[in-house]
Amino acid sequence: MQKNNLTYILLLGFPNLHSFNILLFLILLLLYCVTICGNVVIIVLVSVSNNLHSPMYFFITQVSVLDILRITDIVPNLLHIVLHDDATMSLAACLSQMIAFANIETSECLILAVMSYDRYLAICNPLRYNAIINKVFCVTSLIASWSLSFFSMLDSEINICQIDFCRPNVIDHFFCDLSPVLDLSCSDTSLIRNQASLLVSYLYIITTILIIRSISGRHKAFSTCSSHLTVVCIFFGSLLSIYLVPATGQLSATKKTLSLLYTVVTPLINSFIYSLRHKDFKEAFEKCKRKLI
Repeated sequence: MQKNNLTYILLLGFPNLHSFNILLFLILLLLYCVTICGNVVIIVLVSVSNNLHSPMYFFITQVSVLDILRITDIVPNLLHIVLHDDATMSLAACLSQMIAFANIETSECLILAVMSYDRYLAICNPLRYNAIINKVFCVTSLIASWSLSFFSMLDSEINICQIDFCRPNVIDHFFCDLSPVLDLSCSDTSLIRNQASLLVSYLYIITTILIIRSISGRHKAFSTCSSHLTVVCIFFGSLLSIYLVPATGQLSATKKTLSLLYTVVTPLINSFIYSLRHKDFKEAFEKCKRKLI
């Protein structure tokens, strides 16, 4: 039986940055701060503005919470890597980052699916909308999304924690993602890889079907769903490009860039899309600004 002889992981990040590391550090720090502030503003506005107390905005706040968790799971250590060219993490910390990231991603997939259903009912069955999409539905959907995320990933997480790591402890990435971590193992990881791919595909198919039904070709429907549709396309497009495209050495730099856009830029874009595309957010922001002044 192989023995687990790894105690820490070396993350290479972006080798050969040379004089650009300070610039990249400042850009990432700015993106991180703007993303946190933008999503916090969304959460606060929905909480204090009566005209934003609706199911759609409730789910938008949940996406904002998940985006804050996602970028916070990745960026602090990424900033250290950029500033010092690489970084070391204990194996336990590396696995914790990977598991937290997986659960956050799965939860966001499910929340986006629920939002698609919300938009579908609002457009295609408006007379029954208030009877179905109520406070109980919102809270139940939120609890179900977190619970399904946890339990759907539980088997894979247990298997990951039980595999043997015996190969060189170097990961050519800027965070502990599933595939590069599994590459360090001497155990058979095909089952874990297949479970991850099936889960991503399944969630993508569900959400896509719901969106196709919800936009139904009408201009009004597209106007109502455009913000959500944009966010979903960005989210699942980047997700698929990273996890369902076969990994090769030639694509490592490309996959790093896609991962950077997915983990750092997407949460920022989401906050701007949802706040700028909804006039209710703009009106609520102006009201709050007048009160503060």
